[in-house]
Amino acid sequence: RKKTPPKRGEPIEGKPMIPLSLGDPTAFGNLQAPEVLSETMVSLVRGAKHNGYGNSAGAEDARAAVAKRFSTPHCIYKASDIIVASGCSGALEIAINGIVDEGDNLLVPKPGFPLYQVLAESQGASVKEYDLLPSQGWQADLAQLESLVDARTKALIVNNPSNPCGSVFPKEHLLGFIDIAARHKLPIIADEIYGEMAFEGVAFHPLAELAPHVPVITVGGLAKQFLVPGWRVGWLMLHDPVHALDDLREGFNRLT
Repeated sequence: RKKTPPKRGEPIEGKPMIPLSLGDPTAFGNLQAPEVLSETMVSLVRGAKHNGYGNSAGAEDARAAVAKRFSTPHCIYKASDIIVASGCSGALEIAINGIVDEGDNLLVPKPGFPLYQVLAESQGASVKEYDLLPSQGWQADLAQLESLVDARTKALIVNNPSNPCGSVFPKEHLLGFIDIAARHKLPIIADEIYGEMAFEGVAFHPLAELAPHVPVITVGGLAKQFLVPGWRVGWLMLHDPVHALDDLREGFNRLT
């Protein structure tokens, strides 16, 4: 008897599903957080200086530390450009909720992190998927991406390094994203949670460093590099050389 092939998204008989949505580096117990990080956290808790309410966008010294750590020669952050969030997912939630209204859409990679779609749809918005091409090292089909832009497109999401593909985009490819965003006056949401985890010999380029005329909202956090996803420490960094996000800044802070 001829079997009917499974529908898209259904498991193939005899083969387990491989979840590509959640990357927990602690799942198998063989990787531990740096001892200095754990000891510092213990010291802060015992010091009892941070048990009260603080700024909902993050403590000033924490925001200043993130700004200092991720500033580059062509993208210098101030503490006021940083919002500390409940993990990188929380930073994405602030960014997407602050940008879209009902009926709007975001451009997102395919394959890609499912949360982008979940967050957009929670606001009555939608996503349009641009293709990542396996034959080209999972780089984006930039022509197809640009064809998706319409009057209700509010932002372009670029995930680099890619989850789940693992690709790290070269500088020239990132400039292609920036050119499209500039032509259509779109802000870019750069999901760079894996940004400093590229293998030796592969260069990672922070997208904001390459965008002197395009606003870039970069999200990141401690979860992957420092092996503490359960601590839920993430951040949103605003690079806005053309002051296109002035009105959104207040909105982002109100969402913290």
